[in-house]
Amino acid sequence: MISLLLSILASTLIFLIFKLFYRFKVNTLQAIVFNYITACFCGVIVSESQLDFQEIVHSEWFFGALSLGLLFISIFNVMAITSQRNGLSVASVATKMSVIIPVVFGIYMYQESAGFQKIFGIFLALFAVYFVSIKKEAKFHFKNNLLLPSILFLGSGIIDTSIKYIETTYIKDGGIPIFSATIFFFAACIGIVILIYRMIKKEFKFNPQSILGGLVLGVVNYASIYYLLKALNHDTLESSNIFTINNVAIVMFTSLIGLLLFKEKLSLKNWIGVGLAIISILLVTLA
Repeated sequence: MISLLLSILASTLIFLIFKLFYRFKVNTLQAIVFNYITACFCGVIVSESQLDFQEIVHSEWFFGALSLGLLFISIFNVMAITSQRNGLSVASVATKMSVIIPVVFGIYMYQESAGFQKIFGIFLALFAVYFVSIKKEAKFHFKNNLLLPSILFLGSGIIDTSIKYIETTYIKDGGIPIFSATIFFFAACIGIVILIYRMIKKEFKFNPQSILGGLVLGVVNYASIYYLLKALNHDTLESSNIFTINNVAIVMFTSLIGLLLFKEKLSLKNWIGVGLAIISILLVTLA
């Protein structure tokens, strides 16, 4: 139970850190690059097996890790921008609702159950993303209201689905820390290439705050994954219960933090969206 609580805390802190980046003028891209460097080292340190570069390069999941690295840094940037422009609750719900995508993949790929409750939960999730993304003070505009949350929704879902598929098909016992570290390594490399390109184009200005921000974000980012996996290995807790508590708690906490700390105003439609999000997660994970 302690591992699950730590995972919830870490996942909630990610959204809070992104919001604070904007307030303290931290360069998001630079901080994200330092974040992945930090997360990579965390994976190497946590791993109990010896680091073997030849084995990693020739592993079946190597190119999958490369693709996920590209997705990780892209979607992390979208998550940061969504938290800053649309609010914590929008980014949180869009990310957590992406659990629907691996559910659909599981139904198709692994012939998992597809009862009325699960299908109904999927439809509710889509409505939840819509309602929680609409701002009361602004006229509806796809690019401003739904584009970023939609990209975040799809991207997060594709990442979760890919990780599930690669882990099920290619990852050996005890290989998760190195696999995770490799993904973070590629994400960091891609970020560094982007920064070098901006330096060449003379569009780069070093932001000292991004180092500290990236270090903190990297530890929290890795912790959110590490403790969730640790919670899933618990003997007395079922995975459906763990995912339900984890996702609902993150949605609730981020919405509450946005309301209390950042004075984010939630309209009636936004509250309906948060409510639908919680109901849809309960329906899908408990189906």
